[in-house]
Amino acid sequence: MKFDDQDLEKEHMEEVRTALQSAFPAMDKDTELQRDLWPVLLRRMETPAATVPWYDWVLAGALALAFVFFPKIALLFAYHM
Repeated sequence: MKFDDQDLEKEHMEEVRTALQSAFPAMDKDTELQRDLWPVLLRRMETPAATVPWYDWVLAGALALAFVFFPKIALLFAYHM
């Protein structure tokens, strides 16, 4: 008995189909979400954004001053990138 590529592909697809059906059970057509997600999204949008700590601004300023007073340090940073 000779198998061709189409038979092997159909067999493989059937294996994949049965594996997926066993992994993910069928859902009812009238299944709905447990809760409405829109209010959760609105609450998440209304929360204030994360703020940058003061020491991050200090580090950024120190780096900027280092580039101003020691311009060759930029080459050092570029070399390590």
